[in-house]
Amino acid sequence: MRVLGLDLGDKRIGVALSDPLGWTAQGLAVIASAGGTKSDLRRIKELAVKHEVEKVVVGLPLNMDGTAGPRAEKARVFADRLAGALGLPVELWDERLTTAQAERLLINADVKRAGRRQVIDKIAAVLILQNYLDAADRCAK
Repeated sequence: MRVLGLDLGDKRIGVALSDPLGWTAQGLAVIASAGGTKSDLRRIKELAVKHEVEKVVVGLPLNMDGTAGPRAEKARVFADRLAGALGLPVELWDERLTTAQAERLLINADVKRAGRRQVIDKIAAVLILQNYLDAADRCAK
């Protein structure tokens, strides 16, 4: 089962895709966001249809203490709209520290600041999706 992972940002949406067996996540795209508008939903739907996605995982930006703030509420609203637009299950997944982890990975890979800016959202989406897939695999055992 292919799963699409999303890291929502104010300016960009990072997109990751699982392999057909749902074991590994790979970076797919970075969408220039129009702020959660219909064009964002349309572009995600195009990717979901093209890659025969059966489920979508949206990063949920919780505060460090686990509480939900305004950004988490925006993610919930977007996930609800996305589920309606796609007709697919959409799950929220705790994304705390994934952007910081992605930044560290890129710095360790010696990617310059300008290059990091271009791919950090996609890497964060990969981390969100891979964490989700790993947890689902542990639960299945």
